[in-house]
Amino acid sequence: MLDIAITGAGPGGLLTALRLHQAGLRPTIYETVPELKPLGVGVDIKTVGTAELDELGLLNAFREISVEAEDSIFYNHHGQEIYAEKCGVHMGYLHEQRFVHRGVLQMMLYRTVLDRLGPDAVRLGVRVTGYAQDDDHVTLDLEHADGRTEQVRHEAVIAADGIKSAVRRQMHPTLTEPEFSGITMWRGTTLREPFRGGHTILHLGNPHVASMIVYPIAENFENSGLDLINWVVETHGAETIEDWNQVADPEEIVGLFDTLRLPFLDVQGLIRDAREVYLFPLVRHFPLDTWVDGRVALLGDAAHAMYPRGGNGITQAMLDARAITARLTENKADPDAAFAAYDKDRREIVNRIVDSMRGEGYEVIRRMVADRTDGEPFGDIEDVLPLAEADEIFSGYHALVGAPRPGHEAGDATGFRTWEQEASA
Repeated sequence: MLDIAITGAGPGGLLTALRLHQAGLRPTIYETVPELKPLGVGVDIKTVGTAELDELGLLNAFREISVEAEDSIFYNHHGQEIYAEKCGVHMGYLHEQRFVHRGVLQMMLYRTVLDRLGPDAVRLGVRVTGYAQDDDHVTLDLEHADGRTEQVRHEAVIAADGIKSAVRRQMHPTLTEPEFSGITMWRGTTLREPFRGGHTILHLGNPHVASMIVYPIAENFENSGLDLINWVVETHGAETIEDWNQVADPEEIVGLFDTLRLPFLDVQGLIRDAREVYLFPLVRHFPLDTWVDGRVALLGDAAHAMYPRGGNGITQAMLDARAITARLTENKADPDAAFAAYDKDRREIVNRIVDSMRGEGYEVIRRMVADRTDGEPFGDIEDVLPLAEADEIFSGYHALVGAPRPGHEAGDATGFRTWEQEASA
């Protein structure tokens, strides 16, 4: 059996371990923190991600901790609707799109790894600081939480140790420092009554001023009868450290949405009443020209850190896990060849997604409307951004990320106007 190490017990590393185990392999995971905790806020798992969890036999467990997405609706800075589309099976896909707390998903995957691979499959409190390799093995340099150092040998290494990956830093020493985009991201969660039936993701605002994404990540949270609502705000700001856990004051951004009024949600109150708020600088990590160095391969954020837009970070890591497992299964005797094939399968495709996320992806429609109206309220959205034009933008994006829109090739208008849908109901 091929002896494989995985660095990092985030969702990408844990999913890779489960994929490898499903293929008959039993990797060892090294994780820096001495205790895993359900940290973070919400993530949007697209249909291809739900399909991956289904293939791992985790669909029912995933449903229990997440919220199904039904509608995705875009509004300008005055609360006027720009575009709407269905999500997941409601659009015709074979799998659901679901919203979940990142930390809760990670803990579900962690428990599954321990159950399936055994309690010694994950070594906590062990930081991987570097590697060396020969023709047959990779030697990892480890640093324990108590300061001890150690070296271990494996036949192959998959580095899923995130945006500050020590393995990536060694593999690409000239590309270790990201570039600040000028955009600051604020992430929070708030307890609220369900809005619009409890299964909608909202895309709000004028990107020239501030953008906001809102969606539920837990129903009847802690038996409160309320939904736990996840929200993310992007606005221009000063550069800060690249740390997902910087605590922030929501009052600093409430005023950015003074003109935004929705009949079903108090946006300003949602921000002001947050249970937790974190600040993060949106930074550009440069696309790599290889994810592989012999018997060492990068995966997930370590390979392709991208703007956290469009639900692609964890989803693309899931697809990485599938691809790398398939290649290792085909080439168990030659990890170098397996990793080279994995790099060819995934890197160019994902680098295009990274570039697209820098350009806003489908969120660009709110900027287009703001530009075409000079940020003022409009009369008829069809005169500003016709449904057919928006459909083309969304169809191109869905195809780019590996999930072509059902019905588009047949000429169906897959987007809609909610007021027309409600009038015909």
